[in-house]
Amino acid sequence: MNFQIKDDFYLDGKPFKIISGSIHYFRTVKEYWRDRLEKLVNIGCNTVETYIPWNYHEPKKGEHEPKKGEFIWDGNHDICQFLDIAGELGLYIILRPSPYICAEWEFGGLPAWLLKDKNMKVRCSYKPYLDAVSDYYDELIPKLVPYQIDKGGRLILIQIENEYGYYGNDTAYMEFLRDKMRSLGITVPFVTSDGPWKEEIFRSGYVEGALQTGNFGSSADWQFDQMKKLMGDNKPLMCMEFWNGWFDNWGEEHHITEPQKAAAELDALLNRGSMNFYMFQGGTNFGFMNGRNTLTSYDYDAPLTEDGQITYKYEELKQVIKKYRDFTEIPLSTKIKRRSYGEIKCTGKTDLFSCLRYNSTPVISPYPLTMEDIDCYYGYCLYRLSLKDYETVKDISIENASDKVYAYRNGKYLFTAFGDTMGNKFLEDGTKKGGVLDLLVENMSRENFGTWLDYQRKGIAGGVRVNDRRYFGYEIYPIPLDEAQLSKIDFTMGYSKGVPAFYEFKFTVDEKCDTFLDFDGFGHGCAFVNGFNIGRFRNTGPQKRLYIPAPLLKEGENTIILFETEGISTDRITLSGTPLLG
Repeated sequence: MNFQIKDDFYLDGKPFKIISGSIHYFRTVKEYWRDRLEKLVNIGCNTVETYIPWNYHEPKKGEHEPKKGEFIWDGNHDICQFLDIAGELGLYIILRPSPYICAEWEFGGLPAWLLKDKNMKVRCSYKPYLDAVSDYYDELIPKLVPYQIDKGGRLILIQIENEYGYYGNDTAYMEFLRDKMRSLGITVPFVTSDGPWKEEIFRSGYVEGALQTGNFGSSADWQFDQMKKLMGDNKPLMCMEFWNGWFDNWGEEHHITEPQKAAAELDALLNRGSMNFYMFQGGTNFGFMNGRNTLTSYDYDAPLTEDGQITYKYEELKQVIKKYRDFTEIPLSTKIKRRSYGEIKCTGKTDLFSCLRYNSTPVISPYPLTMEDIDCYYGYCLYRLSLKDYETVKDISIENASDKVYAYRNGKYLFTAFGDTMGNKFLEDGTKKGGVLDLLVENMSRENFGTWLDYQRKGIAGGVRVNDRRYFGYEIYPIPLDEAQLSKIDFTMGYSKGVPAFYEFKFTVDEKCDTFLDFDGFGHGCAFVNGFNIGRFRNTGPQKRLYIPAPLLKEGENTIILFETEGISTDRITLSGTPLLG
């Protein structure tokens, strides 16, 4: 088989309308990949699209053999298994393996270890960046080559970079990505995607040899007209990201696109060209991988909910697709059930200061180091200063820190610096001498969009001033809260109210079902189910419950641990059978 781009898309010489949906394998547990893909088939789509986030597969770089990296390709990271299932179901495939993906994903998919280079410049022809991309593509691209349609697979299109026109105009960088993939055996057509409403954006994202596609959620006819003006009349029109919903941020309203409006826009798109739902199913930002200020839920008001439930919007969009394509629905093969497990009492708790030395080894430095400097790329970092026994403290200020700093003296809360207050001078009573000053810094996630990607280092990059004098002599404790560190927490070490703490909840399950963690009564932090980080929580909403997929549970005893940073807690949680968003 072969796939070509001429005046239209052609599959084995016949015109082919791409009706695609985005499913991010990295936002759904692997046990549910088949279910989501089957539901994509049943809405009438003939193609699935996904990004491939670099930081998901190469979270660490090899220290002694940098070219080796520390790649993860198994379990929920097994992109090949996802593509195999798609092929079994007869779906064609679009891949977007850009070094940068945006996607409201941490650092736009770029690995944080890039920032260990103090001069790093991403998304351009900075040689150390290109070398890192080259090493990554040497590992990734050979895995994708056999899936190409001219090699007997179902892969029909590959995207170069992502919305590059919004970021810059380094054509040589785009050419490097194109040529590198070709050199590694990519033979299917390339595409780019950008917003078509501004000529400078649309043209800046172009590279020779790739078809330009558009990203938008409304005014389909006008957008396609703009694309025709910029591309010419002899190329097919495609909306690579049809925004049939939108993502949510903490502290804001839940976004909703009415089903009838989404259906009308879809009809306009398919009447003139091809399209890809962004999103078909949004899924979940597990771990610390949400984009800056984005919810743990990536529900996106998509045709499938965060946990894969079929919506009214799904049914409305299916009726539109039936106008353009005949298709046969298939039976769903995965049994999925929601369940409320009810209220669970706290079975153990310990504060961070009581257990710190037992689950984190400090880095000793005369001056503060960033989280990237000490290879703690996600989570938290605690900076400890031992004050001289003759010193009083009248004021404290922190220079150049990201993102949120909780300050304590001798285990007692002093202040929180965040946003506009970062760098402020915080007053102390000026009478107490000596003691310990602890500064817990939370990495709230790196920006995923915009031109500030080079400036996303976390922790304290400047210094700490005590009484208007620079203070030196740090114990720096990495707190990534990975599975290894979590397993070391001893809930008998002691507990004090009003400070960051861990809370344990044990419960028994006789049937594994999807459920939702209601964290009402807790403030701000993150949650773990049997060692798996299910994401962040905040009492600001709009998300009030965190999704727990059934495969994360065990028949028998299960453990949930909450890490809460603001001293706001209660003695119980609830596992509900329904989400609460908005």
